[in-house]
Amino acid sequence: MYKLLLSWRYLRTRYIALASIISVTLGVATLVVVNSVMSGFSREMHQRLHGILSDVVFESHDLDGFPDPQWHMDQIRKVLGDKLAGMTPVVHVPALLRMKVHGQYHTRQINLIAIDRATYAQVSDFGQYLLHPKNRERLDFLLREDGYAPGRKDFPPSGWRHRRVAAGLERSLEMERAAIAAAQAQSAGAASQASPSPAMAPDPYMSVAPVQPESVFDPMKEQHPGIILGIAVCSVRARDQQGEVRDYYLGRPGDDVEVIFPNVGNVPKPVNSFFTIVDLYESKMSEYDSSFAFVPLEKLQDLRGMIEPLTGVASVTSIQIKLKPGTDLKAVRDSLRAQFPPEKFPYRIETWRDLQGPLLAAVQLETTILNILLFLIIAVAGFGILATFFMIVVEKTRDIGVLKSLGAPSRGVMSIFLGYGISLGAVGSGVGMVLGLLFVIYINQIADLVEWVTGHEVFDPTVYYFQEIPTSIDGLTVVSVVAGAIVIAVLASVLPAIRAARLHPVEALRYE
Repeated sequence: MYKLLLSWRYLRTRYIALASIISVTLGVATLVVVNSVMSGFSREMHQRLHGILSDVVFESHDLDGFPDPQWHMDQIRKVLGDKLAGMTPVVHVPALLRMKVHGQYHTRQINLIAIDRATYAQVSDFGQYLLHPKNRERLDFLLREDGYAPGRKDFPPSGWRHRRVAAGLERSLEMERAAIAAAQAQSAGAASQASPSPAMAPDPYMSVAPVQPESVFDPMKEQHPGIILGIAVCSVRARDQQGEVRDYYLGRPGDDVEVIFPNVGNVPKPVNSFFTIVDLYESKMSEYDSSFAFVPLEKLQDLRGMIEPLTGVASVTSIQIKLKPGTDLKAVRDSLRAQFPPEKFPYRIETWRDLQGPLLAAVQLETTILNILLFLIIAVAGFGILATFFMIVVEKTRDIGVLKSLGAPSRGVMSIFLGYGISLGAVGSGVGMVLGLLFVIYINQIADLVEWVTGHEVFDPTVYYFQEIPTSIDGLTVVSVVAGAIVIAVLASVLPAIRAARLHPVEALRYE
C-alpha cells in the first residue's frame, strides 16, 4: 500500500511531473490525429483507385491491340476457374477532344476508353460515379431527357431539353446570318444590273439531272454516338465572389464534341469523329476526372479499323479481370504470366496495386516517416521523465534510506518509481488519446474555426476534390500508440528505479 501512496504523492505534488504528462499527452494526441487523417486519405484513395481499376489488367504493349479477345478470355477462364468474378474487353488510346465554348474551340488531351456496356460494370464501380441515376443502375450511351445530378444546385440544365434549346438558338443564328448574306447578295445583284452584260442563250442539248436530297443531321431530334466525360474535362472548379466553391461547366450532357485519335496500321493516321456528351463521370480523383472519356466499344473499334473485314474478328488493347473477394492477386498474376509467357505473347499482366505502385508506396512511406518523427516527441518526453526521476532519487535519498531501514525491500523501492512511470505514461497517454479522438471527430469544425480566426484556408476543396477532410479511426493503431507511450514512460523510469533500489540504508541516511 505504501508504494501506491508514495507514487500518488509524487505524481500529485511535483509540477515537473505535470510537464512530462503534457509532453506525453501532446505526442499521443498528435499521433492519433495524424494516423487518422492519413488513414482517411489512404482509404479514399484506395477506394477510388480500385473503383475504376479492375483487380488484374491484361493488356497489350501496342496501341493496335491484340485480336480475338474471346479466345484470350476463354484461356483466362480456364486458368482462374472459380476465382473469376468477371471480365470485360477494353480499348484504351490517347486522344484529343475539341469542345466549342462561347463560339471558340478548346482542345484537351484525354484518355479515350472504349467499354462494353454489358460487362464493364462487372469489373469496376464505374457506374456509381455517373451523374444520372438511371445510368448508375444500367449504363447506356443514349442521351436522357433530363434528371442529371439530382440534388446538386449548381449543375446546369442538361439532356435533350438543353440540346433542343441550344440547337434552336444555333438555328436562329444561322438563319440570321443567312438573311444578312442574302441581303448583301441582293444589294450586289442590284449593283450589277446597273451595268448589264450580254446574256448567253440556253443550250437546248444540256439536260439537268434532278438533285437528290441528302439526309441532314438534325441535332434537335438526333444525337451522335454517346461519350461520357470526366467531370473535370469539361468543367473548372473555383471560388465565386462570395468565396463558395463552385463548378463552372464548359460542356454538359447534350453538347457535341469532336474527338481525334489514331487509327491502327503501320503508319497511324488521325481519325476524327463527333460524339454527344450523354453523362459525366465524377470519381473525385483529379487524375481520372480530368482525363478519362468513355465511348461504346464497338464504335471505337469500327472507327479505328480494329475489326478484320474478312473474318469480322475485332481487336482490343486490354482485358480487365475482376476476382472474387479474398483471392490472392499476386498468385493470379503469376499464374497468368505463366500461361502467357512474355517470349511468346507481348502482353503486360499487372494487378491494380502494381499499376499504382509508386503512388501507394509514396503514401505508405510518408505515413511511416511521420509516425517515426512523431514518436520522437514521446521519446523526448521519456527523457524528461528520466531526468525527473533522477532528480527525485537524489532529493529523496534520505527518505529512501528511512524506508529501507524500516524493512522496505529493494524490489519495493524499485516498484515505487516504476509505478510512478506507469502512472505518468497512463495518465498522459489516456488524456492524449481522448483529446486526439475528439480532435479527429470534430476536425472539420476545427478547420472552419481556424479559417475564421486566421483568414487562411486550411483545406482547399478545389485541390483535393473533397468537401471535407477524410478521417478513419483504426482501433488497433490507437491502442498501439497508447501502449507505446506507456512503454516509453516505463523504460524511462527503469534506470532511476534501479539506482534507488541499490542505495545502501546507512549511506542514504548519511546523505546531505
